[in-house]
Amino acid sequence: MATPDRYVVLEDRGLIAVDGEDAREFLQGLVSNDVRRVAADRAIHAAFLTPQGKYLHDFFIVEDNGGLLLDCEARRLDDLKRRLGIYKLRAKVAVADRSEAFVAAALIGDGALAALGLPAETPGAAARFAGGVAYVDPRLAAAGARAVLPRDGAVKALETAGFAAADRGAYDALRIHLGLADGSRDMEVEKAILLENGFDELHGVDWDKGCYMGQELTARTRYRGLIKKRLVPVAVDGPLPAPGTPVIFEGKEAGEIRSGVEGAALALMRLEYLDRAAASGQPFTAADARITARKPDWATF
Repeated sequence: MATPDRYVVLEDRGLIAVDGEDAREFLQGLVSNDVRRVAADRAIHAAFLTPQGKYLHDFFIVEDNGGLLLDCEARRLDDLKRRLGIYKLRAKVAVADRSEAFVAAALIGDGALAALGLPAETPGAAARFAGGVAYVDPRLAAAGARAVLPRDGAVKALETAGFAAADRGAYDALRIHLGLADGSRDMEVEKAILLENGFDELHGVDWDKGCYMGQELTARTRYRGLIKKRLVPVAVDGPLPAPGTPVIFEGKEAGEIRSGVEGAALALMRLEYLDRAAASGQPFTAADARITARKPDWATF
């Protein structure tokens, strides 16, 4: 069944501008993806890690009038801005909160990409739209498009383009069905590992770009096959467990619930228990709910 084209204004997102002649080189040495690929027609998804390779922040990076805008978590924006400032040193870079001027939106529905003139076969493809930037979700085209738009007039522009308003739950339902993490709601700060959360398959790591913060551990995790857990979508039969609820298999802790919507959630699951459950047919449980885990179509584990 076809799904209508809808927009969700993501008020839980903030925007940081990184400008100046050293802006790209500055970010290139800090984040997991290749900032040199960001252009008027290309956006990327990237993460900022601890020196030990653990998750701190992730964000989308778009080009706006020659500068860079980072679509990040609003509640953690000040921490990201502070950390960027620590590494600025003498670089010719200006880092500023632009959340009052810009808003982020998710654009979903079967015709969303076509309505924006974006190619479904190219995650990250970007184009100017309504004074801002619209782009195919760099992680997975099935997630639709995202946009960074001037706050004044954003809703009018989206509705003029044929999109109808939807609540945040509509976007979360799609995101969770696809197995896409939503920042620190799903990835534990200073503990999560990128490859447990699909950053390899979802184009969030560039293996050829050279050094960045946390690069050594990320590469070693990949080449030594050290991944023991994965974030996966789960069907929830019963009351939705709270984030952090243990997932149990045959009396043992097999994982942990992350973000969820009615009937579905994401869970960080131990791979050995996914295999055992698949072989035995025995269910997982979390609190008072029965849990059925599913490997995302894009995942390679």
